[in-house]
Formats: sequence, structure tokens, C-alpha cells
Amino acid sequence: MIEVKNLTKHYGPITAVRDVSFNVAPGEIVGFLGPNGAGKTTTMRILACFMPASGGSARVAGYDVFRESMDVRRRIGYLPENVPLYPDLPVAAYLEFVAEVKGVGRSERKRRVAEAMERCLITDVQSRLIGKLSKGYRQRVGLAQAIINDPHVLILDEPTIGLDPKQITEIRSLIKSLAGEHTVILSTHILPEVSMLCAGVIIINKGVIVAQGPIETLVEQFFPTARVQVEIAGPPAAVREGMRRIPGVLEVRAEAQEDGRSTYVVESARGRDVRAEIFQLAAQQRWELRELKRVGMTLEEVFIRIVAGEDAAEAEETAETAEAPAP
Repeated sequence: MIEVKNLTKHYGPITAVRDVSFNVAPGEIVGFLGPNGAGKTTTMRILACFMPASGGSARVAGYDVFRESMDVRRRIGYLPENVPLYPDLPVAAYLEFVAEVKGVGRSERKRRVAEAMERCLITDVQSRLIGKLSKGYRQRVGLAQAIINDPHVLILDEPTIGLDPKQITEIRSLIKSLAGEHTVILSTHILPEVSMLCAGVIIINKGVIVAQGPIETLVEQFFPTARVQVEIAGPPAAVREGMRRIPGVLEVRAEAQEDGRSTYVVESARGRDVRAEIFQLAAQQRWELRELKRVGMTLEEVFIRIVAGEDAAEAEETAETAEAPAP
């Protein structure tokens, strides 16, 4: 549904996006992640026909973004980070105007507007001027305009920014309900949000794709270990040493200590479950075992490891270049 190949964008001497390639299958929700200035918004603006690229190709819903931009625009919904709304229009009137611009027929325009307002939870403010709404409501109006033409593809840049916790939960549910019928690519800095909504992620850093794929695959790739959290009341040095001696254990880290109890994170080879051995060790030594559970690796940890690794590699390469003798 979205096919991007060697996409490049230059701003004068600055390259914001360099040889970006990825695919998003029909019906998927994919998270597009990266630090500030990584090239996320530039890429999404190109896909939404908001700006041209300097090179490469992109197809959305089967149409070329550069040669068939009007066909692409009829089949997408785009929510930019800063939603361009008309503050002097009432909500319903604004959405009717957007529906007309997007080619929604007169006979179904009222129904589409009502459905979009209901799904985005703004029916109660349909008669109010957009300029008088809170930031959270304006964000929901922006999402309503993105879905009003029932698009094949939704491009959402920070869709929950400015919303309160209840509104965030409601909008997440709405986005999740769109999977299957719509293809969604969304950018956000709230990484737990991606874990809840997306099957896969694309990570961009300094204009280059550095990782992409299902979240579980990336976790296995960048964290080839299993992790167990243990809370034990016992001599810290003896506890650490005892757990280190368990076959398969690679590392034992003390995380916290309180009232004679310590919490440890034990890492072992992936596929090696050391919980039974830890339980037996505690029983043999008569240590009080308070908690023993598996701990999953988070997308946030994966993201930090990937981006930090890329930055460290670039710094090392720069240092080596600087130290190299002149020819």
C-alpha cells in the first residue's frame, strides 16, 4: 500500500532524507520513529504530496506520489503535527468544507461528517468555533478531517499530542480500530503508544533508515538475552555471586535496595529460563524470595540502543578520520 524506494530530500546543502526505502502492507499500522530532526516529518510530507522529493520514488495506494499526486491525495488522510485549522469556522462547517474539497459527494457528505465527529468524540462541540476549542479538541478535529473521506491510507504525525490521558486512550482505540480497513503510518515520541498500536516499526536516524521490522524481531535482534527480575532478602554479595554461578547466566545487576531486600535483574542466554535455579538457590540458602518474574525488553530500550549505537559508530568513524595521516 505504501512503497518507498531510495527517497532523498535536500534542503540546499543539507540532506534531510537519504536513500530511504520501506514498504507498508495493506491494513498494517506501522510506527515511524526517530529522534528530533531525523527526517520523519519530511518523509511523511513527501508521502502526503505536501512537498516534492529530490530523488527516489514513492507510491501510495498504487499511485506515484510525484506523477499522480491528485490520485494519491484522494486516497489519503493526513494529520500533520501542527494541524492547519480555520479558527473562525464551527467544527461541523469546517468538516463539511473539508469533505467537499476531498471530493465526498453531496449525498453522503452529512453522513461522513457525522460519522467522523462521532468516531473522534467531537459531536458535542460541532457548533463551536474551532478557535475557541482546547488544544485537545482541535487535535481531534484534525483527526476527523483526516478520516472524513474514508481514505485507504492514513499518515498521522504525532496524533495524540496535546491530549489528556483519557483522550489519548480514546484516540488510540480509534486508530487501532482502523487496522485492516486502512493502512496507517504514524509518527510519535510516545514509544509505549507504538507498542500498543503497531505491529511493526521503521526507525530513522539522521535521514537514514537504521532498523525496520516487527517489534518482536527487533527485540530479538538487539537484545539476544532473556531477562528475569528477582527480589530477595539476603546478603547482597552472596546473592549476586550465587546467581552468577547458575549455568547460562550472563549478568546480574542490582537495581534497588530497601529494608534488607534487594532487586536484581538477571540476564541469561535467550531461551534459557533460570527461574527454577534461582528459586532453588534461594530455598537452599534460606533467603526470603519476594518476587521472581520474567521481564520483557521494551521498544524504548530497542530504540535507545539502535540510535545510541548509530551515534557511537559515527563518532568513532569521525575520530578515526581525524586521526588518519594526510596523504
